[in-house]
Amino acid sequence: MNRDWDAHINLGDSTQRLVWGFGLVVVLSLLGSVATYSPYLIAVPPFLMLAYVSVVDFKKIYWMLLAFLPLSTEFYLPNGFGTDLPTEPLMLGLTGITFLYTCRHGASNGTAIIRHPITLLLFAHLGWICISSILSELTFVSVKFLMAKLWYIIPFYFLTFLMVRDKKDMKTLLWVFVTPLLLTVLATMIRHGLEGFTFESIHFVLKPYQRNHVNYAAMLAYTVPLVWFGRYAYKKGSWIHRLLTASFFFLIIAIYLSYTRAAYVALVGALVMYWVFEYRLIRYVLLGAVVAAFLSVSYMVKDDKYLDYAPDFDRTITHFEFDNLIEATYKLEDISTMERVYRWVAGFHMTSANPLFGFGPGNFINFYESYTVTSFRTYVSDNPEGSGIHSYYLMTTVEQGIIGLLFLLALVGGTLVYGQRIYHETHDPIAKAWVMGLLLCLVIIDAFQIINDLLETDKVGPIYFLATALLVRQDLHNKKKD
Repeated sequence: MNRDWDAHINLGDSTQRLVWGFGLVVVLSLLGSVATYSPYLIAVPPFLMLAYVSVVDFKKIYWMLLAFLPLSTEFYLPNGFGTDLPTEPLMLGLTGITFLYTCRHGASNGTAIIRHPITLLLFAHLGWICISSILSELTFVSVKFLMAKLWYIIPFYFLTFLMVRDKKDMKTLLWVFVTPLLLTVLATMIRHGLEGFTFESIHFVLKPYQRNHVNYAAMLAYTVPLVWFGRYAYKKGSWIHRLLTASFFFLIIAIYLSYTRAAYVALVGALVMYWVFEYRLIRYVLLGAVVAAFLSVSYMVKDDKYLDYAPDFDRTITHFEFDNLIEATYKLEDISTMERVYRWVAGFHMTSANPLFGFGPGNFINFYESYTVTSFRTYVSDNPEGSGIHSYYLMTTVEQGIIGLLFLLALVGGTLVYGQRIYHETHDPIAKAWVMGLLLCLVIIDAFQIINDLLETDKVGPIYFLATALLVRQDLHNKKKD
């Protein structure tokens, strides 16, 4: 059934000419590639096909983007540039399509989401990124960060709101995303099994789909509640319901074998947060979290107490057995944990140097060296891979100032508070289950951001904005129904 937001064109008698024309392009591309020894010409037919589908029915491109999220791989370009293929070009293309579509149909389709409180919080967050980019120490770096943020938010927040409208679309979304994810997990598990499921081997069996085991575990962890509550859309005892149940346990096993401490904590936290949402306690939990964070920082800063936790350089090493890693963590002898502390200390010093506006989005890596404390240095502090501060909230404070942190916390906390209300105002049991799954998905991502900075990666960031958009969609549906 056609809908007003689908883009369809009646080809009529021109279909045959299009087929012949496309066939001619394929032949010429192949001949040209052979004649010029250029492999790039082979990409012309797929590009034209993609452009054609974008005009005829761009919803298929949206589904394609979701399917490629688990399959994307990092590709490094000359002069230090990098991208995720094929997802980032698709995001960029859908950003343009969303803009054109909104110009034509915005009055009849997209105005409701613009006025929603969660969207206003998102605009405030995005607006401050714009301001801090203008005031940035390195404007070019910050503008790149801002552009990347836009092609995460526009396709996965605004376009998701337009594309995913009912239970059928939710089912499609689930399967389009989960199916390729499960296939990549299966391939990883097989490769990992051939290595004996060792902790050391998890770091290389993930290639080329994942950068590291933290990204991998984060993606699996936030998918767990989506799969579990997605079962409610199918009749209990049906083969699809059983398949999703089996997929849930398969993901749990895969998370266990990822040897990622943050994933274990996030899943336990999500289980607790289920009851928090059920009993409407989210405001108290968020208040408690803010107070605990404030007291912890105050304790560490007072009289330079943090210096007492400086690691022993000779004993803070990489561990190749997971049991040893757990033991080393609470003894402050794990290199990954203490390297985080090394960068967090630098981050707090940077915040003191520029508390209001920060150094500009994307600039932590360019300025943190001169703010580090030597006594916290580890064997990997040279940071040849150029990784970040490993705490999204602290990174935001460093790069966007305290004001930027407040806008981020308002978005994160406001979404959870509003999401709790949406959950209790949703009476349809299937829709209610979806809402809880989306809320726990957001909780898991939020938890990962405490000691990681994954929201700017294509494995995590897109799903955060997608889940938020679906909560807004359900809220507007509830209001319309009332």
